[in-house]
Amino acid sequence: MTTPAPTPAPALLLVGHGTRDDAGAEAFRDFVRELGRRNPGLPVAGGFIGLSPPSLGDAVAGLAAQGVRRFAAVPMTLGPAGPAEGELTAGLARELARHPGTSYTYGRPPGPDPALLAVLERRLDETLGGAVRTPRDRAEVTVLLVGRGSTDPAANAEVHRAARLLWEGNGYAGVETAFVSLAAPDVPSGLERCVKLGARRIVVLPYFLFTGTLPERIRQESEGWATARPEVEVLRADVIGPAPELFGLVMERYRETPAGDEGRDHGHRPHEGGPDRGLRLDRVSSHAH
Repeated sequence: MTTPAPTPAPALLLVGHGTRDDAGAEAFRDFVRELGRRNPGLPVAGGFIGLSPPSLGDAVAGLAAQGVRRFAAVPMTLGPAGPAEGELTAGLARELARHPGTSYTYGRPPGPDPALLAVLERRLDETLGGAVRTPRDRAEVTVLLVGRGSTDPAANAEVHRAARLLWEGNGYAGVETAFVSLAAPDVPSGLERCVKLGARRIVVLPYFLFTGTLPERIRQESEGWATARPEVEVLRADVIGPAPELFGLVMERYRETPAGDEGRDHGHRPHEGGPDRGLRLDRVSSHAH
């Protein structure tokens, strides 16, 4: 009796929001290329919902040209994608219609996760440098965590959740939240709130995976506010970027999808809904990863 050939592992498709910032789009493309280099033998592609090349359609077409018929789509977001989630699933449905016989599963986004919180802490340490030498020094620092902002309350709530987790046990005077678009408070209002709470040294921490138009707006608004308030020290941290933890998390999200885990039943039906809304973030320590 002939043993059937094993079903090949699905390809990995990363999906980004898209940005008008060339450097931000290239940072995403670099991440996709590096992830492919780190995982030889695994077809890896990336596309944007809009604004930047390659499009989601181009990415799927590229995989199809390689003979790929199954892939796991991982959204490169830090939480629920809000209205963009509908655009993503609709875009994937269009691509399945264009490429008959193709199927996909939808994975969870890489964030929030304890590993990314560890990266945020590292970005804060890098920004403060030698300014923090003792626990008392850290107690004089207030962090303003700035998210994208969404019309979806669940997406905005994840930023508040990350802020709380970042504050727990780390000794900062406080970790406040703000949003750069679509939600309140905006960056200047967030900075004003920090001052009203007694802050004299504030680190603005962008809650973004890669650079782009919105992180640049955060920088401009922070600098503009600081110029008008010279009595307050305002520092700006970097985005998460291509940290080792992010590469590991994306592959973890790939492996946990029914099609991405070679140890699972490959006859599982492709996921037809959005990502798991029941995500739990159990964080005993921010240094768990």
